Amino acid sequence: MAGESDKPTLAQIAAQFINAIPHSRALGMEIKDVEPGLVRITMPYDARLVGDPRTGVMHGGAVSALMDTCCGAAVISHPKAPVTTATLDLRIDYFRPATPGQTILCEAHCHLMTRSAAFVRATAWDDDTDRPVAAANGVFTLSNVKGKN
Repeated sequence: MAGESDKPTLAQIAAQFINAIPHSRALGMEIKDVEPGLVRITMPYDARLVGDPRTGVMHGGAVSALMDTCCGAAVISHPKAPVTTATLDLRIDYFRPATPGQTILCEAHCHLMTRSAAFVRATAWDDDTDRPVAAANGVFTLSNVKGKN
């Protein structure tokens, strides 16, 4: 019989979640911290992800992928974590372009979990932690058995 020490840690669960997503691996996302319902993930600057070659600013789609992934990982790390989750709704407000050459850090917190949905807030920053790049609010599905709600 498996003991308590055989259970995966929150960090292992979150890492399995983002490593299972090829897009996250391709974007170089890396988990920096995991607490119950709270995850921090970084994404390094990559010239291949530049949206405007004149400015060197990373494309907003890469930032949104980071925020979506971080939010999903926050749901998975919640103490009432489901087996799987998927994005139902994600609203992202962009405040400014991320500074070219800088890594982006996203922090997401799953602040409410109901029987069928999880509610998450996230913020993304570059090196200027006083001025966020973007903020997000999301709703995620909760599935206890793969393929069934």
